[in-house]
Amino acid sequence: MNFYLQSPQEVLNEVGSTDNGLTSQEAERRLEQNGKNKLKEAEKKSLVRRFFEALCDPMIIMLLAAAAISAVTTIIQGENDFADLIIILAVVLINTVLSLVQESKAEQAIEALNEMTAATSRVMRDGEAVTVKSEDLVVGDVILLEAGNAVPADCRILESHSIKAEEAALTGESVPVNKLIDIIMLKEGEKDVALGDRKNMLYSGSTVVYGRGRAVVTSVGMDTEMGKIADALSDVANEQTPLQKKMAQLSTTLTKLVLAICAVVFVFGIVRNFISPVADAGIFDVVLDTFILAIALAVAAIPEGLPAVVTIILSMGVTAMSKRQALIRKLTAVETLGCTQIICSDKTGTLTQNKMTVVDKSTGDEKLLAKAMALCSDAEIKPGETESVGEPTECALVNYAYVLGMPKYELEQAAPRVGEAPFDSNRKMMSTIHSEDGKIVQYTKGACEMLLDRCDNYLTESGNILPMTDEIKKAVFENNKGFADRALRVLGAAYKYYDEIPTDLEPEQLEKGLTFIGAVGMIDPCRPEVLDAIRECKEAGIRPIMITGDHIDTAVAIAKELGIITDASQAITGMEINDLTDDELFDAVEKYSVYARVQPEHKTRIVKAWKAHGMVTAMTGDGVNDAPSIKSADIGIGMGITGTDVTKGVADMVLSDDNFATIVNAVEEGRRIYDNVQKVIQFQLSTNMAEVISIFTAQLLGITILSPAHLLWVNMVTDSTPGLALGMEPAEGDLMRRKPRSSDESVFANGAGLDIIIKGIFMAAMILISYFIGTNMGLPESEIALFKGMSIEDIKHLNGMTMAFLTTNFTQMFQAFCMRSQTQSIFKLKTKNNWLIGSLIITAILTISVMYIPFLRNAFDLAPISLGEFAIALGLAVLVIPVFELIKVIKKKIAERKDK
Repeated sequence: MNFYLQSPQEVLNEVGSTDNGLTSQEAERRLEQNGKNKLKEAEKKSLVRRFFEALCDPMIIMLLAAAAISAVTTIIQGENDFADLIIILAVVLINTVLSLVQESKAEQAIEALNEMTAATSRVMRDGEAVTVKSEDLVVGDVILLEAGNAVPADCRILESHSIKAEEAALTGESVPVNKLIDIIMLKEGEKDVALGDRKNMLYSGSTVVYGRGRAVVTSVGMDTEMGKIADALSDVANEQTPLQKKMAQLSTTLTKLVLAICAVVFVFGIVRNFISPVADAGIFDVVLDTFILAIALAVAAIPEGLPAVVTIILSMGVTAMSKRQALIRKLTAVETLGCTQIICSDKTGTLTQNKMTVVDKSTGDEKLLAKAMALCSDAEIKPGETESVGEPTECALVNYAYVLGMPKYELEQAAPRVGEAPFDSNRKMMSTIHSEDGKIVQYTKGACEMLLDRCDNYLTESGNILPMTDEIKKAVFENNKGFADRALRVLGAAYKYYDEIPTDLEPEQLEKGLTFIGAVGMIDPCRPEVLDAIRECKEAGIRPIMITGDHIDTAVAIAKELGIITDASQAITGMEINDLTDDELFDAVEKYSVYARVQPEHKTRIVKAWKAHGMVTAMTGDGVNDAPSIKSADIGIGMGITGTDVTKGVADMVLSDDNFATIVNAVEEGRRIYDNVQKVIQFQLSTNMAEVISIFTAQLLGITILSPAHLLWVNMVTDSTPGLALGMEPAEGDLMRRKPRSSDESVFANGAGLDIIIKGIFMAAMILISYFIGTNMGLPESEIALFKGMSIEDIKHLNGMTMAFLTTNFTQMFQAFCMRSQTQSIFKLKTKNNWLIGSLIITAILTISVMYIPFLRNAFDLAPISLGEFAIALGLAVLVIPVFELIKVIKKKIAERKDK
């Protein structure tokens, strides 16, 4: 029901109540029938459930399959060496634990919503005021409210004595709303009234900051506006991030590739045996040997260390971002930031300071104007403090006087208050009377259109007092219009002297015969750093969008100041959005960069419309009203200081400094991390491609070039260690001048797939050449003696495998060095990556140790090759650097031609 369109008595009739509330029996009956005034609790996932959900990642499933195959192969061969199995399972465990540690904790949004509601309420029962638990309120209860009370349910106001309610968290309104009891009248063409304009209603989650009154409960629990937000949160599905989608696609591609290769190799091996049978080998032995070879290829093709490396890189990104005031709650959000194309930002508290501030004035005596405004306010400032406490508008006035060197506590000492006529929403004024220097002076502040009618005189710029005229009133109104055009809230001030304290303090007697001092213009100003941040966003190809519950005039003024829009036609209201279907909003969403007077469901629709255009969309905010849209966005960004627990509970990232500019830093960090993840993926896939091609070619030639143990070493040590170091690569210079990449962009986009194949073929060729050189070089007597009992051919084969193993490892190391940039020459880079240099040194030492420490060499079936053989294997690997640098030059030339 639209209770705001009905009179108080009509509402009481509708909810079956009276002016004195319900009887205890009726309240108990309704409570039993309709349930408590609580929000539904969110289902919590157990640690075990979240652990197994993490194991459902496609890449992890592929690793588990590889582990299972490894175990089966070991058992079939009758061996007890389960090292491969243990290593792969360790990788899976480490990766899963890292994900769980960094991922968001159990959802706390609904709990936080519950915490925002009042614990107890004063309510009329059986005609008397009693205190009950807020969760026991029912529709029809008449509640009593005063300043400082949290509103426990949605209510229609029955009686108001200057009630003001703080609704910023729910509506985005930056100042408390003056409440009234009158019926809200629809304007011509209107079908409904925006939430923030329902001034005869009070909503759960808001707070009464001024005045007192009574109201009848119209909705409780999940039927309240707060409940609708909680419902919207539960309806929003958790979607995969762009990186998760890419890794899933990669897993699918690799799985198909692995199965295809294994099938081809297996069939080829069987067919070859029938054509050219192996002596003294039964069919079972042939099948088993061929199966083991196929498994070796599977091990070569699967980048076992990739999931762990990617997870660790993202984790390091989380740490880096936390140092830049961006706290990541969801690990994959790190990468999502890097491809953000739209940032939908709440205005209040995000783009602005959420602090009303005097920014302009019109007066002949600024000191007197500030003094009058401060004394005629209930906000206070303590000695030693720089900010006042109280109702936001009055705080702005008291702060204004403080900045001019007039702290209110000093003003009050010199002119103590001796009488007052409190603010009233009907007359829109407030008056206070003070004893100052033996005189009695009255200061009155309020809306200029009301105040000027009570003024007989005005204060000139020269300090003279002259009679008020229509021309002066017109000039004041024209000046105020200029303020209003800039979305400033205008208040005027006047004064009046008495010979003694007046005995009649009724407003009608006090507020006449005044002298007009002037007016001030106030606004919730922009954060000073936001202008530069938005400029950087645009340079990075990111479009900033303002979505706010505030009035359209205020939103347009702020958006113009920040450079979000250039014309008011680029703004639209929530009421206008109501008239649009989802398809119509999809067509219109790109026309607008400001959405004003919106409600929570509008924000979610706007985010979904942008996402429907294929845009990676971020949503920032701090209020409860932002929570559903934050959760539905690709990347939800909450505010750490001013943000509610609800928004922080659903956000992927929380800004610990509430600084919009931090988002730009986070985007840059996200782009750097994605760049590095992409480098790691291409690095590991090209090395795996080299292994697959070399092994497959060797199979065609009837030889074994690398064993499964060799391949696992390469994948787990030589791939992973430099891969991690690549994740520490500093950002390239043009990173924030690039356009955001598409969320649908494949891992193999922009020629990456061809790049992987070419590099894989070249490295495979070097590995094969190294093998054949090794098998054709003369053997020293020491090596022959070392492998006593083996034939010369077997020793040569072992020698060749060792050289191939060495070349495989060092080609990967040199390739990692080249991968520091995919476009620039490594010899022209201005940044250093000491992590990579260190990792290459460590990897080289480990590889050499495996070859020359006897028990390790025996474990991996390697030979202690001579210094000359070592130099040849290393020399072949070094060729990677000039060839891969040449590939960069060719790619750059091709790209330049395309641009022309």
